Amino acid sequence: MNRNAAFTVGALLGAATALLYRRRPQPRSVDPRAEELRQKLAEARTSRADEDDFEAAGQGAETVIAEETPKRRPFSPPPGDEFEAMRRRIHEEGKAAAEEMRREGA
Repeated sequence: MNRNAAFTVGALLGAATALLYRRRPQPRSVDPRAEELRQKLAEARTSRADEDDFEAAGQGAETVIAEETPKRRPFSPPPGDEFEAMRRRIHEEGKAAAEEMRREGA
């Protein structure tokens, strides 16, 4: 019984401490440049783009090009001998790299 009472008192003290020393959010200092950028962004979202501005920049509607996506060919695995050749080449490269490391270390 004594152990249960001690545990209960400890839990209550921990909860009280957590409530007393709970971190409160600190007020943020507002950067005037950030506020200015937010205002410009909000203004840009609400205003309509003028077509004359795009044409002056050379990005008028007539210059927009819609690219077609390339057609994909169905996947076909390479022949078995190609895999074997690739495996041998990689194995030889690994051997050469290991041999070079041994020579540098000696």
